[in-house]
Amino acid sequence: MQYTALGRTGLLVSRLCLGTMEFGPKVGVEECRLLMDAAVDEGINFFDTANVYGRKLVEGASESIIGRWFGQSRGRRDKIVLATKVYGNMADWPNGRGLSARSIIAEANASLRRLDTDYIDLYQMHHVDRQTPWEEIWQAMETLLSQGKVRYVGSSNFAGWHLASAQVVARQRGLLGLVSEQCLYNLMARTAELEVLPAAEAHGMGVMAWSPLNAGLLGGVIAKAAAGEPLDIREHRRPVLERSRSSLAAFEELCAQLGHEPAQVAMGWLLAQPVVTAPVIGPLNLHHLRSSLGALSVKLDTSVLQRLDELFPPAGKGRPGPEAWAW
Repeated sequence: MQYTALGRTGLLVSRLCLGTMEFGPKVGVEECRLLMDAAVDEGINFFDTANVYGRKLVEGASESIIGRWFGQSRGRRDKIVLATKVYGNMADWPNGRGLSARSIIAEANASLRRLDTDYIDLYQMHHVDRQTPWEEIWQAMETLLSQGKVRYVGSSNFAGWHLASAQVVARQRGLLGLVSEQCLYNLMARTAELEVLPAAEAHGMGVMAWSPLNAGLLGGVIAKAAAGEPLDIREHRRPVLERSRSSLAAFEELCAQLGHEPAQVAMGWLLAQPVVTAPVIGPLNLHHLRSSLGALSVKLDTSVLQRLDELFPPAGKGRPGPEAWAW
């Protein structure tokens, strides 16, 4: 396994982050335990979850599964850099979501109970809350940090200017501020290159890329369809598949020439991006996990990177804003 610092911190995390959004809804408890055991055996020390993951099944389902796994052996918790999130709708009443001081602190305590731990390594805001001032948000985070319940604070799904605004207020309060941003980023979804990635890099933040396979479209769907395999593609994603069919077919042909699975090349491309700390993988079984590990050995030379840019053009003119849209 390869490790790197999370942004400008001294915290070392694995180059692959185990995402647990499907723990409970799609992956049974026993399979979840096997996946976490196997991930640790392979050196993955970075786990990502959220308070809302699995809520349709039962409140805090994903966090609870991880917590029960921790409880089986106390040594496990010490090995893991644990990230969870706050913002999503946890109750059908006015204060059941968002980033008010009340919600942040209440949800942190609830996550700690479900995770069966005394602290959260990385507490991420799952989305920007346009109704709550940064002074209030940082006051709540400062409380959790001073209590030792949270070690670092991160964001997810923020725009570039949100990252900058958050950092300004944090530094006014003498805080370290945001250390990471988790955003949608993959070969087919490159909007983050315009402002989010440059802002994260400028502020010394690590980047965790969610949906590294673009909801499975970069996982070899053309070859699977040709072989008659069922595709786990959500209905609203099928128009994207049809629009991108020729590019995906060429991509899969390129991967075959390279001798790697399409999913491994897609994640290898992310790992080659300097600002990316780790793709967030979401394996549903041990085969998916082992396939993801193969991305660590993918080496893409300049000609391959240029070909990937041809198949999946970068946002704008291939430059960050404002060059992407201005002279």
